[in-house]
Amino acid sequence: MASAPTRIEVLALFRSLIRTAREFTDYNVREYVKRRSVDAFRHNRHLSEPVDAAAAFADGQSQLAVAKRQAVVQSLYSPSAKNVMEIEHP
Repeated sequence: MASAPTRIEVLALFRSLIRTAREFTDYNVREYVKRRSVDAFRHNRHLSEPVDAAAAFADGQSQLAVAKRQAVVQSLYSPSAKNVMEIEHP
């Protein structure tokens, strides 16, 4: 039987997902990862069954691993031109 993750573990997972989102160089991907993370945590906020909470936590951990791998791959092949949203205006 899976035990429910603690509040500290859940918050650490959330912070890790947001930090990983910052590693993406592409604005659209970065914002997508942030939005997806926040939406997933809001959706699973009211899980009361330990089995459901543990499954959602495990899914979050696997999504974090995917995001970290994708951030590395994108940093290797990032385009030289910036997004319009990231161009600094004088």
